[in-house]
Amino acid sequence: MLSVALTGNIGSGKSIVAEFFRHWGATVIDADALVRELQAKGSPLLARIVERFGVGILRADGELDRAGLRALVFADPGALADLNALVHPEVERRRAELVAEARERGDAVVVSDIPLLFEVGDPEAFDAVVLVDAPEALRLERLVRFRGLDPKTAAGMIAAQAPSGPKRGRSRFVIDNDGDLESLERASSAVWRALTTLA
Repeated sequence: MLSVALTGNIGSGKSIVAEFFRHWGATVIDADALVRELQAKGSPLLARIVERFGVGILRADGELDRAGLRALVFADPGALADLNALVHPEVERRRAELVAEARERGDAVVVSDIPLLFEVGDPEAFDAVVLVDAPEALRLERLVRFRGLDPKTAAGMIAAQAPSGPKRGRSRFVIDNDGDLESLERASSAVWRALTTLA
């Protein structure tokens, strides 16, 4: 089994590449989806988050107010570090379980979609790292246009991640997403062929 980490700063188009890989046969484990699963209403992780940040981060229905929490932590590096310390070990534990299940099934290529791989993960734990990258101005534009974020919030989210430059040198494959969807699919397909050869 080939264990691949797929990463990219916010607005890079990483999620689109993950869907290409899934369509072409990869088992994709989405760290953001695991976060949502682990932070569900009534979960032990949500209880620890409330203990740290207070009941004000809950919606009236008891679910986590993700936008409210995001605004809180991106304005406070200490709060962001505290949240990461609570969330990331749990996400990694669950991801490892899913990778083990995929290995038992005999899956050929397992892609772990991990946005903060270089910030909080271990790139060396994977057979290959694929980075999706795009210029910062373009990523900012995408966050405002497609996710409806105000420019200040979007810029804060970009600033909270390590710059992509150093990540390029530490990645086995880099997919530049500064063109149209067709160009992105072509570049992703070339990397996918390389991955299946490695597998």
